[in-house]
Amino acid sequence: MPNYEFRARYAGAVVHVPQITQPFHVIGCAMWLVILFIVIAGALSVPAIVVFIETMAALNPFRDPLRKTSDWSALSKQVAVIIPAHNESIGVLPTLSDLKPQLQADDRLIVVADNCSDDTDVVASAASAEVLVRNDLSKVGKGYALAYAISHLKDAPPDFVLFIDADCRIQNDMVLRLKQMCLVTDRPVQACFLMVAPSQSAVDHRIAEFFWLIRNWVRPLGLAGLGLPVQLMGTGMIFPWHVILKAPLAHGNLVEDLKLGLDLCAAGHPAAFYPFVVGTSEFPMTKKGNDSQRQRWIQGHLSVIVTHVPRYLLRALLTRNLCLFALALDVIVPPFSLFLSLLAGLFLLSSLFLLQGILSPIIICSTNCLIVFLTLFLGWLRFGRNMLPPHQLGQGLFSLVKRLAFYARLYFGRKATSWIRTDR
Repeated sequence: MPNYEFRARYAGAVVHVPQITQPFHVIGCAMWLVILFIVIAGALSVPAIVVFIETMAALNPFRDPLRKTSDWSALSKQVAVIIPAHNESIGVLPTLSDLKPQLQADDRLIVVADNCSDDTDVVASAASAEVLVRNDLSKVGKGYALAYAISHLKDAPPDFVLFIDADCRIQNDMVLRLKQMCLVTDRPVQACFLMVAPSQSAVDHRIAEFFWLIRNWVRPLGLAGLGLPVQLMGTGMIFPWHVILKAPLAHGNLVEDLKLGLDLCAAGHPAAFYPFVVGTSEFPMTKKGNDSQRQRWIQGHLSVIVTHVPRYLLRALLTRNLCLFALALDVIVPPFSLFLSLLAGLFLLSSLFLLQGILSPIIICSTNCLIVFLTLFLGWLRFGRNMLPPHQLGQGLFSLVKRLAFYARLYFGRKATSWIRTDR
């Protein structure tokens, strides 16, 4: 395109105005790209701030709300302990052995053998558990198994219902203390549930254990300290009968606990956190099992963020429900290893704008990284030094970097769609 000159005479002067050779639509596209990047980086500021506030609140001492109670009337209340099991077989026996000494004469221990192709029902029955067998391949998912058990209990309802995963080990006073807490609050109550590395595992779980500690102990502790509800964790959660009876359980959501916590909070039954009893479960021993489990968790969590959280945030604002608003904000924090990968990727991309003299993107991204780094450092300093000693931090960061390939497969590979037994 020729470069023409336009001349204008004013007060005897000649003004040369070169024609702009760069098309206006190119400038417009670049501007919109910067704006889009700023919006994405700004959106990630929300979970960064949320997790920072929760972690800071967790640094304050949290007292046991049952420490001064002298009312142990919960002993006379009946609890039904429900264990959903899909092809668990002998793997369910340690869980049953943890539970049976804690139950009173009128309590019930129920194993739901859900779409099993092994002898889970026979093993559980031989261990003196009440067994419900459910076979319906058109409705696959843990939520359907829980709903089936609740339907079974309607003829003789208990006072409380406690859900425990088939591969979970629990401390020896969990059932009684959760019954007592549930009686005092008349709300769903969530115990602390942590993941631990199995002995002789072929997978490095140190970073995963630490991130799980932040997610299921530190952040709920902070929410509880602020007087706010917490997410349900899928196991170690107890409900008054009148609450769980009306809960929407029958669905195949991969993270049914997240959705259940939001649903109950919206219905006026926010979950309380009781961190003084702890349940644990082991990570898979193989890389294949570990990747499969993480894929289900991450895809399920992201699905809830995209399809459910906006609706709950709007409902919370319209009804002025602070508990629901806080819980929805807590849910939008992605799994930490994915969150850190997103922050690092955006930070690197923001440096490209810096080469063009555009500062806003890298300022926002740097602030996000600083907030999250400070959050993790404070969480590690207060809660995680024994789990992840200083001399192992470098190795842990290296294992985190190696997961970038996994996240590429997560986005572009086959999606997880059903409840399957974890490879342990």
